[in-house]
Amino acid sequence: MSLPAYLRAPGPQAVFAALADSRAVGGCVRDELAGLPVHDLDMAAPFPPEVIAERLAAAGFRVFETGLKHGTVTALLDRHPIEVTSLRRDVTTDGRHAEVEWTTDWGEDAARRDFTINAMSMGADGVLHDPFGGEADLAARRVRFVGEADQRLREDYLRALRFFRFQARYGGDAPDAEAVRAIRAAVPGLARLSAERVWSEIKRLMAAPDPRAALRLMAGTGVLPAVLPEAGAAARLDFALARGITDVLLRIAILLPVGTDITALASRLRLSGEEAARLRALHAIADAPAAQERDADALRRFTARARIRSEAALPAEIILVAAAAQPAADFTGLLDALPPGLGPAFPLQGRDALALGLPHGPRIGGLLAAVRDWWLETGAAADHAACLEKLRQLAFGKAS
Repeated sequence: MSLPAYLRAPGPQAVFAALADSRAVGGCVRDELAGLPVHDLDMAAPFPPEVIAERLAAAGFRVFETGLKHGTVTALLDRHPIEVTSLRRDVTTDGRHAEVEWTTDWGEDAARRDFTINAMSMGADGVLHDPFGGEADLAARRVRFVGEADQRLREDYLRALRFFRFQARYGGDAPDAEAVRAIRAAVPGLARLSAERVWSEIKRLMAAPDPRAALRLMAGTGVLPAVLPEAGAAARLDFALARGITDVLLRIAILLPVGTDITALASRLRLSGEEAARLRALHAIADAPAAQERDADALRRFTARARIRSEAALPAEIILVAAAAQPAADFTGLLDALPPGLGPAFPLQGRDALALGLPHGPRIGGLLAAVRDWWLETGAAADHAACLEKLRQLAFGKAS
């Protein structure tokens, strides 16, 4: 086949020139064959990483030793990064990490890869090297392990999670039976994975155009209960996906039933503070309006409460979580009826109370909370002057 456009660019052409017998490998080859955009360019060469770094630097690349112990350097030419990795063979594996040696054998390097669709490579001549039938598997929408599935999983149990991510993007309706059998047997090994890698794979799966079939398969094999026992049924995503929701954290929030202990989940999977705060905000849906409550007052109250709870979650996002929690309700028109933005903001602040002559102290917070409750109950429509008058009445027992 002719050399694809992404390999005719100056960067890969310069790598080909600097490193004899180098090839593009993995995802870029797979996605080009699948007709998908190529985002990251990975290449490999039959030299030790120190030699690769030296030759690329001599060819004018800026070279960063980003993963030297794993055989990988990042080469930069005209601000376009290319990862170049030495060919490797596994010496020992422990279910998560591998000790490797450099090799000049492309077959050995391909044999240590996870799936056939990731074991393809292409050189400067445009010839596709496909020792395990990855092109045919890609065309058949089949995600299949290289060699023995049990062995691939014993080498690295993270491959069980990767299988579902690739199944969601490249797989068809009938998953590879041997892969499913081996993954089901490998579930106990998932306990050896780090929380960070598990959370990363969950997010990458949930970024797939439609992860529902993969989630159902994960549940059926026992993988989902092992890594995300809080997850609800994949059908919880129906309403959101029908509306083109691609936000990964929002999708995860929708998948988690109301009442999920987000703090415990965040601790177990080591979420960032920002991720945990947003999930908590999205799950604060106790006052989400029912589908029939679409009058202006109800919607203003809802959007105002959403803003008070946290600006980490928009009212429309909380509606999507509510729709998953109340599948019998019809939320179809509610999103369109929501006012734009975060909803009305409570008009008063502490300085307004001080301006009335109230002394510093906890009483101010209590009075403001009481005015805010009144403001919400009356439809979150009262303006600054009306709220100030209410504060005056509560504080001093009289109107101005």
